Amino acid sequence: MKYISIANTDIEASNLIMGNMRLTELTVPEAEKLIRTAMEEGINFFDHADIYGKGRCEEIFSEAIQMNPAIREKMILQSKCGIVSSKGYFDFSKKHIISSVDGILKRLRTDYLDILLLHRPDPLMEPEEVAEAFEELRTSGKVKYFGVSNHNPMQIELLQKYIKSKLVINQLQFSIAHTPMIDSGITLNMKNDQAINRDSSILEYCRLKDITIQAWSPFQHGFFEGTFLGDWEKYPELNKTIDKIAEKYGVTNTAIAVAWITRHPANIQVVLGTTNPNRMKDACKGAEMSLTREEWYQIYKAAGNIVP
Repeated sequence: MKYISIANTDIEASNLIMGNMRLTELTVPEAEKLIRTAMEEGINFFDHADIYGKGRCEEIFSEAIQMNPAIREKMILQSKCGIVSSKGYFDFSKKHIISSVDGILKRLRTDYLDILLLHRPDPLMEPEEVAEAFEELRTSGKVKYFGVSNHNPMQIELLQKYIKSKLVINQLQFSIAHTPMIDSGITLNMKNDQAINRDSSILEYCRLKDITIQAWSPFQHGFFEGTFLGDWEKYPELNKTIDKIAEKYGVTNTAIAVAWITRHPANIQVVLGTTNPNRMKDACKGAEMSLTREEWYQIYKAAGNIVP
């Protein structure tokens, strides 16, 4: 497992993260096996959100691992808030953020979070109020560091104007089959669909600001439309290319999908949402792989992208 330093923190994190969105699909013993597999493979970073299973995923996690101080010391725990799933809106009010964190801590059976993320941008956000919530959480010891998820550069700038602590994470969708973060930069000033800037240059912005990017849905295409791995109908050339490179390195296609993301010099962390321990192990084999520059571009082009 490769470890990276999260800028502006004291955190040394695995470049792979265990995502816990689907823990409700598992029994408690199955969840324990998955978590322990992740830890045995070197993963020390665990991502949650208060809306995952309406909070039940956090409960299953702490129950499965039998959360205690000795276990807690070995983990970096991150959770997200801001989506009120039961009512279909976002809420970045101080009251909601504070209440959400209290619920998260209770469900995870811990006194503090290493990182709290704002889950999706709230157009009704009052940044001064968010800053007050963050400062209260920081000074009380309930949250050490803060970040965002699915935010663009100006949304982050607006928040950072008021927040005293540095925002350290931005969690964004990124996979071989979902690459808006790099597409327009490669085809700048070309008159085609790939050249459309859909992300406000968020990748370059995060690198300039020392914000660590975390890639969610690393095996998916579209907005939860399914995995591209093994989808020979929609992605025949991509699967052919991935399988060929996987054979060369003696790993699975899952490992190559991970290695393609971690090959990027931005030190992007990969959020694994699998509930299968064997697939978890396969993914971890890609954590330290270093694809050649030619292989990286071969895969990118095989996904249907233009390299002028």
